Amino acid sequence: MKPIRYTKEMVKEFLDAGYWTEELFSDFWVRNAREFGDCEALVDSKHRLTWSEAKKLMDAIAISWVEMGIPRDARIIIQSPNSVFGFLSRIACERAGCISLTVYPYLRERELEYMVELTQATAVVIPHVYRKFDYLEMYSGLQKRFPHLKHFFLFDDEVPAGAPEGTSSITKMAFDRAARPVDEKLLAERRLSATDDVALLTTTSGTTGIPKLVEWPSAPRVCTSKGRVDIWGLTQKDITVAIAPHAGGAAGTLTYFAAPLVGAKTVMLEEFSPEEALALIEREKATAIGVVPTHLVRILECDTSKYDLGSLRFIRSAGGYLPPQVGEEAERALHAAITSDLGTQDMGSVSGCRVEDSKDLRRRTVGRMLPGNMVRLVDKDTGSSVCDGEPGVLYFRGPHAPAGYYRDEALTASVFDPQGWTTTGDIVKFDQGCLWILGRAKDMIIRGGQNIYPAEIEGLLNDHPKVSAVAVVAYPDREMGERACAYVIPKSGEQFTFSEMVEFLKSKKLAMFKLPERLELVSEFPAVGDSGKVNKETLKKDIAEKVTAGV
Repeated sequence: MKPIRYTKEMVKEFLDAGYWTEELFSDFWVRNAREFGDCEALVDSKHRLTWSEAKKLMDAIAISWVEMGIPRDARIIIQSPNSVFGFLSRIACERAGCISLTVYPYLRERELEYMVELTQATAVVIPHVYRKFDYLEMYSGLQKRFPHLKHFFLFDDEVPAGAPEGTSSITKMAFDRAARPVDEKLLAERRLSATDDVALLTTTSGTTGIPKLVEWPSAPRVCTSKGRVDIWGLTQKDITVAIAPHAGGAAGTLTYFAAPLVGAKTVMLEEFSPEEALALIEREKATAIGVVPTHLVRILECDTSKYDLGSLRFIRSAGGYLPPQVGEEAERALHAAITSDLGTQDMGSVSGCRVEDSKDLRRRTVGRMLPGNMVRLVDKDTGSSVCDGEPGVLYFRGPHAPAGYYRDEALTASVFDPQGWTTTGDIVKFDQGCLWILGRAKDMIIRGGQNIYPAEIEGLLNDHPKVSAVAVVAYPDREMGERACAYVIPKSGEQFTFSEMVEFLKSKKLAMFKLPERLELVSEFPAVGDSGKVNKETLKKDIAEKVTAGV
């Protein structure tokens, strides 16, 4: 399946520059089996596989699908909790020349029927029952409406009585087929092009609540993974742990995409509890973990001193807003650096901090541009380039971007221009070689003709010893047009006053016009869906209503 957006000129540009190669992710698994065959590759509560064993099972699943008549370019949905066979299913898709769509276990029929219909999926890989929910029953219902859905592969070792025709155990199938020789020529004939074939689909949240699907050939994902390997300093000696679901970027980028490039081991935590996460880090001597901020909050509720966490080197936190105070506490408790970066499923990866960067850079910036990314900063109103050192809306182009939205040229064209430039809508500046996020263009406050960037104030206020988290938003004003209001969550047991806020910001030499002119104390922030990001539109509405009412 040809990617929807890339032109021949674009492909040649990135290949000639060396950012893209013809490497597939499965190539690294083959290499690891050859060079690190006896070293552990994948671990969960049921399985411990070496690279040699993992490669055999990858090939066994892939050749089984070929022998079953599943065609090249077939779309296969993988709805997997953290598990060894979830990983193996993903890489076996690529090995068999199929297109994987890995989705979170919590998605249900409303989202999945859209994906099944849009992709014309041939097969799904699922648990029978997980967290008391019957996935086989759900997909059986979908099959009645979408007959192109012919195969159900279960992570269970046995197929339940009464299962639909076409249901099989992927674990039994893999172990049985691995006992017999595999004709690798058959797999080679179905090999995907790293640049000219879609290899995987990812999901991204939509405004209607229905996820959008994004096309990815292997080349840009391999390119980004190499960039992450570099800034994280990953080596074959690292032991990565998926604490967040491997279906998402928080853990998946670290474990599924980056770790195999260097032959690092990956361990899966199937069911999160803070105690089990800490015990797993200690038991497996983890050096890197992938989490969402909620995991860190829960872990900090435990007595981390009871665990030997000396092996832990860094933490990849993504998928939601990490309050600086939580990050600070987590680094102290876990004795590991927390990295930060910028990227989206829609537009690709932009930048990232190195593990050895200073705490200030890791907290307040999103690091340096990834190799090959070109940048321009433009004035929000005029669209012209800004002077060096001045803030502007971030536009970027490079080899880390996806091919576009699945089979949707119009939607793709609304995000990428014909040359491949796109924007996250962030207002940024460059300082110390790093990208500083000053806020979203839509969140910028214009007070009497002067621009106020919320992230600048938030970054300073987060350093106040009484502040747990802060969000700065605009509210309407007859005289100035807009003024700034700071919503603050104080630390437990603390009182934080308007005068304290003002004096603290003055001590930071902040221009007077940037000082928030209202302070609202709250116990929590409204969030955007399940992302954990602060819903500033809700805060803007709240403060506007209070101002109008004279409160």
